[in-house]
Amino acid sequence: MAIQAAIFGASGYTGQELIRILSGHPQVNLVAVTSRRYAGRPATEIYPSLSGMTTLTYSNATPQEISNLCDVAFLALPHGVSMDIVPVFINAGRQVIDLSADYRLRDLAVYEKWYAKHSSADLFGQAVYGLPELYRNEIKQARLIANPGCYPTSIILGLAPVLKNKLVDVSTIIADSASGVSGAGRDPQVTSLFCEVDGGFKAYKVGKHRHTPEIEQELNRLAGADFAITFTPHLLPVKRGILSTVYATLKTDITLSDLHAMYASFYEGEKFIRICPEGTYPNISSVCGSNYCDIGLALDSRTKRIIIISAIDNLVKGAAGQAIQNMNIICSLSEDSGLNVPPLYP
Repeated sequence: MAIQAAIFGASGYTGQELIRILSGHPQVNLVAVTSRRYAGRPATEIYPSLSGMTTLTYSNATPQEISNLCDVAFLALPHGVSMDIVPVFINAGRQVIDLSADYRLRDLAVYEKWYAKHSSADLFGQAVYGLPELYRNEIKQARLIANPGCYPTSIILGLAPVLKNKLVDVSTIIADSASGVSGAGRDPQVTSLFCEVDGGFKAYKVGKHRHTPEIEQELNRLAGADFAITFTPHLLPVKRGILSTVYATLKTDITLSDLHAMYASFYEGEKFIRICPEGTYPNISSVCGSNYCDIGLALDSRTKRIIIISAIDNLVKGAAGQAIQNMNIICSLSEDSGLNVPPLYP
């Protein structure tokens, strides 16, 4: 029997990606998509690229009404909004995959420091962090999945093997990440206008990006130690994709071949992790439209630093694709169901 899925808040880029992928998922029936702004208008009118894939019309239905239609609810809502919606679906016995930051952090005080007062604190600690490569067993049993952020996904997957193997001095970690403009969402704003972005490349929210505590939370768990990192996001003049370059000082000597073997072993059997051959490095153009995370490795013998480069599509592995990967796990489907498509190139 097909899984009945609904998307609450489906009019942004992430919502569009959920519609696109779920409409082609062989085991899913997408039954409802909501949007207050576009209520009553066909999804294909807002996103003509979906023509022929769906006949759904956006509705302004309540969470209660949507919960009566679905088995799994995807929430593609702004931070601070999901926390008021999630309890309705949970109380109705539905499985929820929340793509906001509202349940990603494990410390309520940290969430409220970086975001806002939390309105459903009783559910706060029940969510499973939805990074399948690290938390697959927990995800299988989850009612509420907190889908990771895009920057954190790229950085955590890049660093996980060396942290688990105690290979680097954690106090030296620096992460520089660059994202396409779609990461800013679809609402018009001056900083994401074509004339403002084209031909430019800049850092933003230096030292204060809200993904920082999420990144540190997961890196701390991997390393078994409390530490802070330096994280600087940048805006790329492209539509989609994230490239993260992570630096850390080695504690012990290792050859590049042994480092590659470590990563290959750590991610053995992972369908969406691709380790680049020695001497080659990821390119966002090689993951566009896909759920892959490509990882490249280098050693700087002069400075005794490891350099880890990872690339993802911020809207797929960084958002909608990973959410569907999580749905596949909780519904006991093949993990790549609906996602087993090659990247778009060129």
